[in-house]
Amino acid sequence: MRRWTGGALLGLLISISFNNILYAQEQAVPDKPYAVLPGDVLQISVWKEPDLQIEVLIRPDSAFSFPLAGDISTKDLSVVELQAKLEQRLSRYLSNPVVTVAVSQVLGNKIYVIGQVNNPGDFVVNPQVDVMQALSMAGGLTAFAAANDIKILRRTGAHQAAILFKYNEVLKGTNLNQNIMLQSGDIVVVP
Repeated sequence: MRRWTGGALLGLLISISFNNILYAQEQAVPDKPYAVLPGDVLQISVWKEPDLQIEVLIRPDSAFSFPLAGDISTKDLSVVELQAKLEQRLSRYLSNPVVTVAVSQVLGNKIYVIGQVNNPGDFVVNPQVDVMQALSMAGGLTAFAAANDIKILRRTGAHQAAILFKYNEVLKGTNLNQNIMLQSGDIVVVP
């Protein structure tokens, strides 16, 4: 049996903590690039073209208008894909356009929390928000909440699904896989 000295034990604990921090950071990296959503505000600029430095709001139909490029659909496009699409459209009028697209306001990524929470409503969120974080943003559960009957309503096209969430299990640190990342438009229902 190995005896640990104070310094060795402290070193082991620091190493374990550091590895846990690295693992948490790796898990926080999004699986795919951010897709532009209706309501987002983009800053678009074309290098050496001062008249083509514009802030645009993505319309509810997932499109916006840009000089020389016309109407551009952003449906299911990442920022990089949108940048390439703009460069392709502008290349008809400009020689080798260099386009930069930056998301200046992520207003299209909304989730909703309703029911027995202290502050129900819609929340503009970072694309990486899980159920527990959403419940926290809504001020937590009220005393009357059915904590183990929470549902997340998710719409994909014409199909809507209900995903069950048992708050008490996650609070105890068990069954953590149900603390899913929310998607834009998700509704957290707390009965």
